[in-house]
Amino acid sequence: MTTVYPTSNNFRSPARGGVSSEVREITVAHSPDADDAFMFYGLATNKFRLPGLKFTHTLCDIETLNRSARSGVYDVTAISFHAYPYIQEHYMLLPIGGSVGDGYGPMIVAQRPYSAMEIKRKRIAVPGMMTTAYLVLRLFAPGIETEVVPFDQILPQVREGRQEAGLVIHEGQLTYDQVGLHRIVDLGQWWQKVTGLPLPLGGNAIRRSLGPKLISDVSWAIRASIRYGLEHREEALAYAMQFARDLDLELADKFIGMYVNERTLDYGPEGREAVRRLLEMGHHAGIISQEPSLEFVA
Repeated sequence: MTTVYPTSNNFRSPARGGVSSEVREITVAHSPDADDAFMFYGLATNKFRLPGLKFTHTLCDIETLNRSARSGVYDVTAISFHAYPYIQEHYMLLPIGGSVGDGYGPMIVAQRPYSAMEIKRKRIAVPGMMTTAYLVLRLFAPGIETEVVPFDQILPQVREGRQEAGLVIHEGQLTYDQVGLHRIVDLGQWWQKVTGLPLPLGGNAIRRSLGPKLISDVSWAIRASIRYGLEHREEALAYAMQFARDLDLELADKFIGMYVNERTLDYGPEGREAVRRLLEMGHHAGIISQEPSLEFVA
């Protein structure tokens, strides 16, 4: 059933003036993964509407989204935080929609149980040079050799011996042991030991040119969508299962819980500090060539 402005106190719509027949399309891009599907379930299935706005959704892998953001393709786009300094002139970060690992994150996996020192001398298959996973890997092991492989091919290639080791993101963090691989390093754990902070992996960026009113309305709509999923977990999970590659219901629920939670509704001071620290460390290490200028939508 489609409703306009859900009546729950959590879904109060922004105040609006007179009614206009003009409809503005807002292009939204995110990854075809269970956590993003869960997050955008309310918007994608029209559980609520914001008069005057029409949201159209495009699904792409995160590395493609990072490249598209540099060209300003979408009004709202999921990005790796690693990519933000390269798009900061044209995009701001929304205060909601972040994927943050609290003591967990991308993992280096291999067929053999290498030590942390041994793995730094191996070639690692990575899901993209602009992913946050790659950035943190380079902070962990500055001189490590890497090869870009599509994220959903990393586990198969490591299992088949075509790669010495791989950096896994998304559901691979929960399924690597099912294909007989060993976790060598959890970069989320490593990051927390080094900084004492959670690991911010990705967020949603919005085009500055939309202007303050539209930015505020879109921010409200995405927050409402996240809240809807959290408050209607069973139906949102059922929807997200179509994007849950190789995950049963229990594992999909666990994966979504890792990356869609109260922190997704607001980074909070700790989460924002973690993003700032990540980008500054990447810049100082020479991994990020553009000096970061972090700006969240108020």
